[in-house]
Amino acid sequence: MSDRNNARGTAGGTAGPSARRARRVRMTGKERREQLLDVGRVLFAERGYEGTSVEEIAHQAGVSKPVVYEHFGGKEGLYAVVVDREMRRLLDMVTGALTGGHPRELLEQAAFALLDYIEQYTDGFRILVRDSPVAQSTGTFASLISDIATQVEDILGHEFSERGFDAKLASLYAQALVGMVALTGQWWLDAQHPGKADVVAHLVNLSWNGLSGLEPRPRLIGHRKS
Repeated sequence: MSDRNNARGTAGGTAGPSARRARRVRMTGKERREQLLDVGRVLFAERGYEGTSVEEIAHQAGVSKPVVYEHFGGKEGLYAVVVDREMRRLLDMVTGALTGGHPRELLEQAAFALLDYIEQYTDGFRILVRDSPVAQSTGTFASLISDIATQVEDILGHEFSERGFDAKLASLYAQALVGMVALTGQWWLDAQHPGKADVVAHLVNLSWNGLSGLEPRPRLIGHRKS
């Protein structure tokens, strides 16, 4: 290949094998690891865990299979890191959004944070809500929702105590509220309407007005009692 062809291959044109090898040499171990994580996140979101192969990850990253094994020990290791990062990102966004104020505003902040994550990190959210055979080692979306609900539980517990309700039930209500927002978020991701602020307003309308009319000791009206 002539010098001109070599230059064209490395300056804006289609890079040949030698150029790709050069790029691999210049990329540090940390940069390569981040690249593989980015590639894996996109593929896992599109195809799921089972539909993604080490071969495809390596191909998309422009490396050989042993490079993937060197950094993560295989597909399961890469998937575990991707899921862990997304779970931490979502939890940090929710906890960081709870900056205080009126309890209703806190509900708004939590709902906005979850929908912000869904909107900004769609690939990550699609991965989290998928079932995976390695969920036991990486955690599940249900476990993440439970972690977020723990943050909300502290808020509800205080409000319950102030209003004479059983504070021990705050955990139950926190799970119900956070689960409602999470499931609505899954629906909203595909529906793409109404707008995010409208979704938050309606979610908080349902939860807040439901909480404001809460009965201290709710009773069943049907015949079944257990």
